Amino acid sequence: MSNTKSNPPAPEREVPDERERENARELGAAGSHLSTAPSEESSAGLPTMGPIGWARWFWRQLTSMRVALILLFLLSLGAIPGSLIPQNSVDEMKVETFKKAHTTVSPIYEKLQFFDVYSSVWFSAIYILLFVSLIGCIVPRTGQFVSQLRSRPPGAPRRLTRLPAYTTWRTAAEPEQVREAALAMMRKRRYRAHAVGDAVAAEKGYLREAGNLVFHIALIVMLVAFAVGQLYKSEGGKLIVEGDGFSNTLTQYDDFKSGSLFDTDSFSPFSFKLDKFIGTYERSGPQRGTPRTYEAHVTYEKGAYGKPQKSVIRVNEPLVIDGTKVYLNAHGYAPVVSVKDGRGKEVYRSAVPLLPIDNNVTSSGAIKVFDGYRDKNGKKTQLGFQAFFVPTFAGNGKGTMFSQFPAADMPVLALNGYHGYLGPDSGLAQNVYQLDKSEMTEFKDAKDKQLKQRLLVGETMKLPDGAGSITFEGVQEWASFQITEQPASGWALTGAVAAIAGLAGSLFIQRRRVWVRAVRGADGVTVVEMAGLGRSESAKLPEELADLAVTLIESAPTEPDAEPDAEPDAEPDAESGTGSDSSSEPDSDSDSVEESSEEPAEGAEK
Repeated sequence: MSNTKSNPPAPEREVPDERERENARELGAAGSHLSTAPSEESSAGLPTMGPIGWARWFWRQLTSMRVALILLFLLSLGAIPGSLIPQNSVDEMKVETFKKAHTTVSPIYEKLQFFDVYSSVWFSAIYILLFVSLIGCIVPRTGQFVSQLRSRPPGAPRRLTRLPAYTTWRTAAEPEQVREAALAMMRKRRYRAHAVGDAVAAEKGYLREAGNLVFHIALIVMLVAFAVGQLYKSEGGKLIVEGDGFSNTLTQYDDFKSGSLFDTDSFSPFSFKLDKFIGTYERSGPQRGTPRTYEAHVTYEKGAYGKPQKSVIRVNEPLVIDGTKVYLNAHGYAPVVSVKDGRGKEVYRSAVPLLPIDNNVTSSGAIKVFDGYRDKNGKKTQLGFQAFFVPTFAGNGKGTMFSQFPAADMPVLALNGYHGYLGPDSGLAQNVYQLDKSEMTEFKDAKDKQLKQRLLVGETMKLPDGAGSITFEGVQEWASFQITEQPASGWALTGAVAAIAGLAGSLFIQRRRVWVRAVRGADGVTVVEMAGLGRSESAKLPEELADLAVTLIESAPTEPDAEPDAEPDAEPDAESGTGSDSSSEPDSDSDSVEESSEEPAEGAEK
């Protein structure tokens, strides 16, 4: 090549304003429409600030990408209190506990709707404004991008030397042959190319703008999916002892919450039974007690007359039935106890779930006998027992009454009993794991102390004065499940994947244009010029242009530069006594060659 260069970025060159305006005029359409971003308008073009003018100004600001990013940041900022402060939509009990523990800030949080962040007025306003802003920003850009796809790359600027990447050489091939070879090469490299006058115009990298639009459309899809999911979701919990089952109806849930538009008649019809729970734990080493196997074996049926099917539910591996997911949440033990009254009649037998209080499944709870019990005199009354259970007891005199291991290696049940009125008809909600002793009287032993006893499996605690007995029959396991139905979660996942793909495309793909001009020079030799222009400054553009030039030279090999008509004498002519004084009369041919070297396009046009 006779002349190759990569021009420095415009901000690094000190060029007068007149030169900049001249560059803009010369590039014209060649440097425009490399992006779908709306052009900035000067304040002189704004409408008069009447009602319509203010409305247009507000709409233009709202639909700008700058405001969309600000709203997205505010949405993320607004989600912080929703993550750190207990929410009524998640757990009302935690909210009440928080209010009692923080009496100073709780009234402020309540006025700011920090306990209901995602349904608050201010969060909804940010959400809706972001939604409108993205739509108003994307629609015009999409139309502009489609029109760019349907149009052809613009023709070459008059002076290709002003572009960031440029190269030129001379060749003996005809200009038409060079342009045909350049057009075939560009199309083979998957450029959109066509011939315009004495040059070939090519363009590549449309996926950059497509990725930008896909990213913002994916954000809208995610916003819609999240909104639909929150409005139509349902979520509930159920604790099931081995051998018991669950049917997906509202009355079967232990706790339940749903979106504001959820219809309780739209439950997916299914049921399942917990056959058994299998849990194994690390026996030694630093991870002693860590679960190794944690799975619930269930039998489920779809619909009222579905065929029974077996399945295993593990942590993060839910059972999916018609869009409803059944997650395994927790596990614990349910001691099986039997109670006999003063006449020796068995009035109660059940597996009583107890709540774990540590990692070794030390558990506590309450055993309540509401009906069927009579004392030795035949009087109806109610019994209540505070229960404390350890699956692996260390033994008497070997520490406190806490479990040493999560597995049921040596189960022990500690009880102390009460009799009286449990208050089931008081009209107030009761916690099944707590014993209301306000109207209960504790049993006393022979020493007039509180009656309490530790029981191994098969042992019985006798109640005083012939009041009966309670026997520790055995141990069953229970599992807690979360049943969740959240529509549009698949759309949210699709939007997230599309957003990542679109963002990657908009960041790593460069949109660029390349022009190849081939004209006959003043000396009859073809002059080839190649130049490239990208949306942003990149070191890859000169490299790509050099690669294209090397490929094109195979079809249009370089031709040596023409020798100058006269060479200046290096030394004075000894015979004539005269020399060539280059300082007094500059050689016109030398000046012409130097100017052609700087801007070969001028020489080509001549």
